[in-house]
Amino acid sequence: MDVAAPGPAEPVGAASHGSAVDDAPLLRLTDVTKSFGAVVALRSGSLELRPGSIHALIGENGAGKSTLVKIIAGLYQRDSGGFELAGEATDFTSTAQSKAAGIAVIYQEPTLFPDLSVTENIFMGRQPVGRLGGIDRRTMRDEARRIFDRLGVSIDPDRVTDGLSIADQQIIEIAKAISLDARVLIMDEPTAALSGVEVDRLFAVARSLRDEGRALLFISHRFDEVFALCDTVTVMRDGAYVATTPIADTTVDDLVRQMVGRDVTDLFPKLPAEIGDAVLEVNGLTRAGVFRDVSFSLRAGEILGLAGLVGAGRSEVARAVFGVDRYESGSVKLLGRTLPRGDARAATARGLALVPEDRRRQGLVLDQSVTRNTALAIRGRLARWGLIREASETAAAREWATRLEVKTSALDTETGTLSGGNQQKVVLGKWLATSPRVLIIDEPTRGIDVGTKAEVHRLLSQLAQEGMAILMISSELPEVLGMADRVLVMREGRITGEFDRDGATPEAVMRAATADSAAVDAGSEAAR
Repeated sequence: MDVAAPGPAEPVGAASHGSAVDDAPLLRLTDVTKSFGAVVALRSGSLELRPGSIHALIGENGAGKSTLVKIIAGLYQRDSGGFELAGEATDFTSTAQSKAAGIAVIYQEPTLFPDLSVTENIFMGRQPVGRLGGIDRRTMRDEARRIFDRLGVSIDPDRVTDGLSIADQQIIEIAKAISLDARVLIMDEPTAALSGVEVDRLFAVARSLRDEGRALLFISHRFDEVFALCDTVTVMRDGAYVATTPIADTTVDDLVRQMVGRDVTDLFPKLPAEIGDAVLEVNGLTRAGVFRDVSFSLRAGEILGLAGLVGAGRSEVARAVFGVDRYESGSVKLLGRTLPRGDARAATARGLALVPEDRRRQGLVLDQSVTRNTALAIRGRLARWGLIREASETAAAREWATRLEVKTSALDTETGTLSGGNQQKVVLGKWLATSPRVLIIDEPTRGIDVGTKAEVHRLLSQLAQEGMAILMISSELPEVLGMADRVLVMREGRITGEFDRDGATPEAVMRAATADSAAVDAGSEAAR
């Protein structure tokens, strides 16, 4: 794929928003690369931000957006490519340098000191000092009030930060950036945890900052917000720049095509499998504020893909089905029998297995051996009179290490020393050793190399061919489309689409993943 640098065209949407845009970019990155060992996180990142403009950065999970932002913020240093600020070549070796240069990042989850006041958080580390050498609290408080007045928000500068909403905490982070006179503000998924009213207030603040001549970068998966707020949009895919377009000159369908346009044939060795009867039935699963009225069935020999964007509630549903987390209403049936709520031990005994998203913290004991980890879920089966023979544990581990081709010098090697792909194989081996009828696997190939991805995909396809039912959760759309017999799509805790293999196009899935919740509710009501 040929990668073009961003064009110099002025964002069209800025004029309609009533702001004056300086034609010269305030921040420019050109063909920036970043690798972590053998993993290439950024192949060719390019971005231009202009003062008086709100610029959107979009792409699938793993597109390279976060790596690009961390380079701007000074968390990472680029391997190659150009980085300019106000026309001068620059490179940050720390976040302190980035902040000193006038760059501020507001993350989805603010990082404030909960026991300190709003004012103390804004001026942390740079408190003004009075004539006698003490902290001038009155000056800090007055300045905090002036900033909040300027932003048009009402927050008590003296109240303790603990207990404030995420929305208010984000406003405090913005106030901190203004107090530092930041020229560039990066907002990374800032609306993920906000209500409609809170989003409106945040957007009003963002527009006021734009109108002051600051450059804003807005990262979001929500197309309605991108089109409502931003002047220009840059799309990234597979760690590379794709295109930059004025918002007025593009559509949702155009952006979707740019985000997902890639060939997935060779990476997904899908084998034919006979689809049998339903083995897992989920009905009306609800947990307030997390997911609502989730219903689906999973059949023997089927790979059911669960797609959606970050924060859609997919992993939370999986954990509730398995019994790690509780739910308030609904039911889960395995082989026709209702599973007790919040009882993962019972679910495992009945034939359900869960490979979690975070293998290092939730799937493995990193300082234990490959043998110990692989046999962890079947220790009860291996025990005789309360004792486990080392030979039995080793035999069980060797079977799965061989079948999954775990690359290790010895089975007594600490699992934490293995590569990410081999750690994933150990987690898989642990759960496959339980002989499950249903396997739930969350982000099966996150953080592993392309070759190992193909191996994991081949294994899942073989298991389905042998009759296992598989629920596969993935943020990588090509993985879902390449492996699933059927696809469910979630957004904001609801199922918003269902597609068979032929009907699951990238455009259809992305459209369902970004659908307006009100439209989903209206469609459900019409269907009734």
